Amino acid sequence: MTKLHHGSYMDIDTIDLSKSKPGKDFGKGFYLNPDYDQALLWAESRVRMLQEGEATVTSYEFDLDRALECGLNVKIFADYTEEWAEFVVNNRRNASDSLNHSYDIVIGPVADDNVGRQIQLYMQGYWSIAQLIEKIKYTVKKSTQYFFGSEEALKFLNKL
Repeated sequence: MTKLHHGSYMDIDTIDLSKSKPGKDFGKGFYLNPDYDQALLWAESRVRMLQEGEATVTSYEFDLDRALECGLNVKIFADYTEEWAEFVVNNRRNASDSLNHSYDIVIGPVADDNVGRQIQLYMQGYWSIAQLIEKIKYTVKKSTQYFFGSEEALKFLNKL
């Protein structure tokens, strides 16, 4: 079992994927982090940006082995790679409500603000994908995010 956390401006009673925004790292879905402090920082950032609510971290338990045994389609990026970067760029460019991949769950590095600026340089043609990965590997503290993009995937999250 892995303990995961979601930072928001409010407590999450029921996860509603329709409230998720497109154009995120792994697509439109529900995002969690195994690092409580990282989730809290995200929650505080959301409160400042929205100027409403209270920084709240909602925690869940998740069993990856069980999800895999039950046939969920899971993609895991162990590190910043060209495949990861192309996946993130494709998802960030997707403004529609439809996912452009078939994964129920995606696990991989976060593209935080620092990484996001570097991805923009790649998207604007200033860097090759190989240059992007080199810059990211040496300038960023890696943090992991978990993406849940289907109703079936959400069934494997147990609120604590």
